[in-house]
Amino acid sequence: RMTIALKYSQITVNDVDEALGFYRDALGLDVLNDVASGGFRWVTLGSGEGTEIVLSEPHAGRSQADGDTIQELLTKGVMPIIVFTTDSLDETFERVQSSGAEVLQEPIVQPWGPRDCAFRDPSGNTVRINQA
Repeated sequence: RMTIALKYSQITVNDVDEALGFYRDALGLDVLNDVASGGFRWVTLGSGEGTEIVLSEPHAGRSQADGDTIQELLTKGVMPIIVFTTDSLDETFERVQSSGAEVLQEPIVQPWGPRDCAFRDPSGNTVRINQA
């Protein structure tokens, strides 16, 4: 039987270096690749647990109009929610909170099942973290 798996997902951020402070330093993901082209960067991060993320700015690899539209959505805070999983929610929450990240929700058990918490990354993206 054929297998298929998600390799990576794009996360649009205003400033790649600022976002690294959240995704690399606070969440603890490893930088796997850092590619520059046309004045923009695409930085791939992962944990060795499968899916990777790629950070880039709204105008990276896009037309001016498309980049402007994505920038508007990012500024409004309506980009897709990013969900991570961890085997130690309390430890992860404390680490991310101590980095100065904006807390949206402290760890709680959700009515639909998982125990999770939520932060806003420096660009305004909502990042949820579930207990594995």
